[in-house]
Amino acid sequence: MDNVHYYNTIVEWKEGRLGVLSALDMTSFEVATPPEFSKGVPNTWSAEHLFVASANICLMTTFLAIAENSKLEFVSFTSDAKGKLDKVDGKFMISEIELNPTVRIVHEKDKERALRIVEKSENACLISNSMKTKITLNPTILTSN
Repeated sequence: MDNVHYYNTIVEWKEGRLGVLSALDMTSFEVATPPEFSKGVPNTWSAEHLFVASANICLMTTFLAIAENSKLEFVSFTSDAKGKLDKVDGKFMISEIELNPTVRIVHEKDKERALRIVEKSENACLISNSMKTKITLNPTILTSN
């Protein structure tokens, strides 16, 4: 695997505060200013949503890779993420993202190992490592019984 990769996106303005996000060979979707801001558009993905989602997605994909390499048997992975937007030094920023992953494992004996894998996944997540945002991890490990 190469050490350098590029990810290209295109955003095209449609009207008002609405645009379309696209990338080669991928499904396009609408993006907008969030409704909390002037002329924001409700029920539409915003840069703020996508920023928080990026950390959440990266946690999942990193967990999947590490769990597979560790041969952890699990039934499900879900994660809810909440980003806090506030003013810091006079500028708006996502100052904190809270990641709340829940992993359902097959065997009770793997509970501590699953927790370590989730923590290792957050630590190895390239998106979180690229952010100056504070990341808080609150994992829950359940058994499938």
